[in-house]
Amino acid sequence: MITGKYVSTGILMLLLCSNSYAQQKEKIEIEHATIFLNGAELSGHARITLPQGETEVLFTNIAGNVNQQSLNIGAGNGVTIQSSAFQNNYLQNQTVSPRVQLLKDSIELIQRDRAGVGIQLTVIGEQIALLSDNKQVAGANTGLSVAELTKMLDLVKAKMAGLLTDQDKLTRVATKMDEHIAKLQQQMASEQSKDYQPGGQLLVKFYAPKATSTDVHIAYIVTSAGWTPSYDLRVDNLKDPVHLFYKANVYQNSGINWDKIKITLSTGNPVEGAQAPVLNPWYLQFYNPVAFQPSPGYQMKNAKNLSLGGARSEGTQYMIDGVRVYGNNDLAANEPPTTIQNYVTVDNSGVNTSYDIDLPYTIPSDGQQHLVSVKSYDLPATFRYYAVPKLDRDVFLQAQITNWEDLNLLPAVTNIFYEGTYVGQGAIDVRNTRDTMNISLGRDKKIVIRRERDKELRSVRTIGSNVKESFTYKLDIRNTRKEAVNIFVIDQVPVSNDKDIVVEDVETDGANYDETTGAVQWTIKLAPNETVTRKLSYTVKYPKSKRINL
Repeated sequence: MITGKYVSTGILMLLLCSNSYAQQKEKIEIEHATIFLNGAELSGHARITLPQGETEVLFTNIAGNVNQQSLNIGAGNGVTIQSSAFQNNYLQNQTVSPRVQLLKDSIELIQRDRAGVGIQLTVIGEQIALLSDNKQVAGANTGLSVAELTKMLDLVKAKMAGLLTDQDKLTRVATKMDEHIAKLQQQMASEQSKDYQPGGQLLVKFYAPKATSTDVHIAYIVTSAGWTPSYDLRVDNLKDPVHLFYKANVYQNSGINWDKIKITLSTGNPVEGAQAPVLNPWYLQFYNPVAFQPSPGYQMKNAKNLSLGGARSEGTQYMIDGVRVYGNNDLAANEPPTTIQNYVTVDNSGVNTSYDIDLPYTIPSDGQQHLVSVKSYDLPATFRYYAVPKLDRDVFLQAQITNWEDLNLLPAVTNIFYEGTYVGQGAIDVRNTRDTMNISLGRDKKIVIRRERDKELRSVRTIGSNVKESFTYKLDIRNTRKEAVNIFVIDQVPVSNDKDIVVEDVETDGANYDETTGAVQWTIKLAPNETVTRKLSYTVKYPKSKRINL
């Protein structure tokens, strides 16, 4: 007999099931993603058929944690959208990342094989036990002849040896499988500790004045996506232009995969907000300081919440560190095709620059960086050799590029290739570049430079209450290349901000000398296998009772 409690529960479940089946269920096909430096706008559509009146439609394949204020839904054929509600789908079959699912499947597969090995070991164990029992029975049965007893014992011995060998092999296999399962479980635990975003659902109530079919367009913004720029800079020789390949490291963890969709890369950042600041009146008042004496061992906490008057932001700071991630020498194998220009449209007519890429891309929801080719440029450049021997004894080859402002570049790490060889990483920082962009192409070991203090001209003299210390540095620069080169050498003379410290008797051997900054610059032309010497000398006078940082 069914009690009233169970009847009411059954009716409730029936009603819930009835309501769920009454809802129309449709899948949104994601077609386009506008990816910002932080965040992305996804858009897609679904073709639905509605009866006359009100209908609730549950849309699947929606990203998780959508910015609901950004939700934009449109329909045609006179259909009205009455309401919408978004929810994360924690009840879906797969709420783990693809990487965790792959590890989970691998563990289950190996565990099934491991169970089979365990069964075989059990069977062999039973056989070994049976043979042992027969051996004991045979030994106790005095009715058997010696020949019969010997034959039985030989049979037991042969069978036992084979079974023990099989048992040993299977035990080793089982041990290796257990070790492999343990490693996979450890890796899965590590992956599960990472933030994975499950997908969501969107429940929309429509009103149709008559039965009709319509295309529903849905767009929204997710925060768990973005892109960071990177560059490949290639110089084949010093006579050709510099080849600059603009790339983007795109990532997304929205809870749904982006399968063969068109993408647009935007330098905008919707997280920053669109409201312009308002400057309120600044009222002056007397400041009454409060004495504060920290006790021993006191440490200031929550410094991030400290408000400083007059503090201001220096602008957007772009995340460069992919992931991620940089310093991958294998990028040489991912050189973008020369036809990429045919698929990229640059729009800088608005506040931000956007790159429309018509080639379809598939970007899984795994939070990993995926390389997208954006644009390539051939840049006319002049080349020079650059050295700061006080800081580094190597000479660097630099490409000097003008008219770079129209390239719409962002600060980013640069992978540098010279004469077909990867030479290292540099950086493009357009925020601190003016008329000419100097890009380092690496070290040239064929130009040798040495900077040493001349010990013979070194002197320290005491004159009255002051000390005069003289410095002379000799720079030897040798060109071992087969062609002439121009080298730009920078050194410096100390600058004093104290009237008691005087820098005098400066000799720069024909260099361009800036007394304000102390910069000393030579531009030297070296013939093949030529060596030149330059000297830099100065004297520092300071009170003999004090020490200075020389």
